[in-house]
Amino acid sequence: MEQDINLKITDRDGVAHDVLAPTDMAMNLMEVVRSYELAPEGTIGICGGMAMCASCQCYVNSDHELPEMQDDEEAMLSEAFYVKDNSRLGCQIQITPELDGLEVELAPES
Repeated sequence: MEQDINLKITDRDGVAHDVLAPTDMAMNLMEVVRSYELAPEGTIGICGGMAMCASCQCYVNSDHELPEMQDDEEAMLSEAFYVKDNSRLGCQIQITPELDGLEVELAPES
C-alpha cells in the first residue's frame, strides 16, 4: 500500500518547502532532501548516509517521536558544528507514516 506523507523542510536559505515523501521506498530524510534538491549537490549526505559526516544534520522543529539516537549518530553530532538540543542526522530518520507533518530545518553547512 503506497502512502506518501507531508514534510515541511526549511532549507539553508530559510525557505520552507512542503514536500511529499514516500513511506514505501525505505528512504530516509537525507535522501528526501537530496531527491528534492533542497541543498546544493555535494553538500548533504556526503558519506552516503552512514552517520559519518554530519552534512545532513537538521533541527527537528515538530513534536514527533523519533527513534532513539544510536551511538554512531550521537558520536557524530558530538563533533559537528551548529549542534542544538533538537539536532538529528537526516540519514538516521527513516520515512514512516508516523512522521506525517514532520517539520525540520537544515543545519548550516560546516
